[in-house]
Amino acid sequence: MHIVFLTGAGMSAESGLSTFRDSGGLWEGYDPQKVASIEGWYSDRAMVQEFYNKRRSELAKAEPNQGHKLIAGLEAYFKVTVITQNVDNLHEKAGSTNVIHLHGELTKACNEAKTEVLEIGTRPIFLGEKAADGSDLRPFIVWFGEAVPLIEKAVEIISEADMIVIVGTSMQVYPAAGLIHYRKKDVPTFLIDPNDVVVPDYVQVIKEKASAGMSILINKIR
Repeated sequence: MHIVFLTGAGMSAESGLSTFRDSGGLWEGYDPQKVASIEGWYSDRAMVQEFYNKRRSELAKAEPNQGHKLIAGLEAYFKVTVITQNVDNLHEKAGSTNVIHLHGELTKACNEAKTEVLEIGTRPIFLGEKAADGSDLRPFIVWFGEAVPLIEKAVEIISEADMIVIVGTSMQVYPAAGLIHYRKKDVPTFLIDPNDVVVPDYVQVIKEKASAGMSILINKIR
């Protein structure tokens, strides 16, 4: 059985990483259009680098939570693919081996053309730091206004899934939100989230945080 997980910010909230829209969340004190858009990069690179350097500093202190570990543990019994909107590496640290990052990865940097990608871990990118081609080194993040290069691969994987589990995302941000529409008919589909989320009738809701919700889901699978 191939289980496909679609994960968002709520997946990593229990690990101490801020979600985007909650009070005190990632956007607190920042305008998303200024730190998460290609236009923002062109207008104020210092602010953009500062924002993502802070995110890497937070990630350096974070560890996978039980939800991440339970997802990784399912690989012992099933084929598991994680399609995540998150840019952290907590799925990988928990042991998941097949992770697709739709929106990029914090632990990588790239040149402005995104043709050169470097592993940088959780260190900062310094203002004016250059890539090999002479352009400014930038976060390897898919910003508003940029294409999502892995979306077609994600569609293909969703269309082959035998079970779909959505964790910690309201599925309101496109194009990721549209992935659910490519599922095969009658494929069991679950959503784990402590918040009220509007979902199609075929989605079974487990109204819990990631760790508790994953425990409930595993009992259902058993």
